[in-house]
Amino acid sequence: MRIGELSRRTGASARSLRYYEAQGLLSSIRSEAGQRHYSDDAAQRVSLIRQLFDAGLSSRVIATVLPCVETPGDVGVVECAFAVMKRERDRIDAEIARLAETRDALDGLLEVNSRHRAQM
Repeated sequence: MRIGELSRRTGASARSLRYYEAQGLLSSIRSEAGQRHYSDDAAQRVSLIRQLFDAGLSSRVIATVLPCVETPGDVGVVECAFAVMKRERDRIDAEIARLAETRDALDGLLEVNSRHRAQM
């Protein structure tokens, strides 16, 4: 299928599909005219890629995890994908904690400011 059809089937923009391809997450075969042609399983792959992006993974991390889909019986690949996803979850947890601390500091400043405003 061509890029427009894949875009319609998946809801991903043609620009996103070209980005996925540039990042090595998706592949196509080029016609003699240079048009991209995707296999029938490309729609399922795009759906997975979008789920991984929605989970907060970067294209670099997604490229590390995708081989798990291609070789699901390879224990080493599966364990590597799990470790990568766990590490990313830990990174997100740390970011959430940092944001909570930042919010708490801002709440303290708002409280001080509110008291100051009340005295005016």
